[in-house]
Amino acid sequence: MTEKRRRSQGEGSVFPYKDGYAAILDLGWIDGKRTRRWVYGKTERDVLDKLADLRRRQERGQNLAAGSRTFGKWLDEWIELKRTDGTRPTTLQGYRKIVENHVRPALGKVKLDKLTAATIRKLLAAKLESGLSASSVRHIHGLIRNALGDAEREELVHRNVAKIVRPPSMQQVERRALTVEEAKRLLGVMKGHRLEALFVTALTVGLRRGELLGLRWADIDFGGGTLTVRQTLMRTNGRLEFSAPKTDRSRRTVPVAVQTQKLLKKHRKAQKAARKSAGDSWTDHDLVFPARLGTPMEPDNLDRSWHQLRAAAGLDWLRLHDLRHACATFLLVSGASARTVMKVLGHSQIGLTMNTYAHVLPEIERAAVDDAAQRLFGA
Repeated sequence: MTEKRRRSQGEGSVFPYKDGYAAILDLGWIDGKRTRRWVYGKTERDVLDKLADLRRRQERGQNLAAGSRTFGKWLDEWIELKRTDGTRPTTLQGYRKIVENHVRPALGKVKLDKLTAATIRKLLAAKLESGLSASSVRHIHGLIRNALGDAEREELVHRNVAKIVRPPSMQQVERRALTVEEAKRLLGVMKGHRLEALFVTALTVGLRRGELLGLRWADIDFGGGTLTVRQTLMRTNGRLEFSAPKTDRSRRTVPVAVQTQKLLKKHRKAQKAARKSAGDSWTDHDLVFPARLGTPMEPDNLDRSWHQLRAAAGLDWLRLHDLRHACATFLLVSGASARTVMKVLGHSQIGLTMNTYAHVLPEIERAAVDDAAQRLFGA
């Protein structure tokens, strides 16, 4: 008989097991316990190949002693990790929605360390084919990439395979921009409305809806002519809650136009009268734009008021969030730098500002060229 080959140190001993073969890879003593990994195969060659794969992953830094888990199990652990790290409840809610609606049904049962770029690519392609927008598919890819990135840091996988998968490209959707004439018509329609100051603040300061509804009188410095965004109001798990702004850039102090300050002072005077009239029924949160009895305003109620006003102005296409875009557009056309607009809006990156408002750049460039020529050649 041919003498059986002697295996090298650490290769592991292959032995018959049930209907095939098995081997044990000794990982040494970990936390006071001898730790081993078993591999199985139909033939000795299968088992040796699996042992070699295990050792390659170990050399790349994967923690083979960690218990085997599916991707779905890791996503549950990952979301819990994000919660303990202080991730906002609304963000966690969004993660869970993506996981349950899109990721778990397709990839939940796949072993974490067996997930491949091809599998992820197939999922994203299927989502696009089903009619999901490129933006939504990019969110799915981003979640998978981030979850695998943390798995790599925890040494549960030897590399993040989602990094080599390209998400679908985004097509820039150019929305209709509010003109100065339309803005003036809108201002005329909302004049005297109970929430006139809110809508004017949105148009001239560029606050988001949640920032407007979370704004307190203590956040406004009439002496300095500024306001500071310190909290936002949003619905989380069915409840209205105040929370800190999402990023450091969102926590910002911005200038307030004199005309807007006058409206806010008028609004504060009317609010004091309403508070006196309500008596004990008033619940004070120091909010600039509360509901009629001082409590946080329901965002849906604000939207209903907005829909009525925009319809009266003949601007049915105009979203409340478009007032923020209009604010940025008017600032840029008036000569404000992109970095100034970035600070006012609370954007995290200047590239976001430039990409979002690329449609007004030709107008700005034309004005700059004409101004330079005027200086050179005169009238």
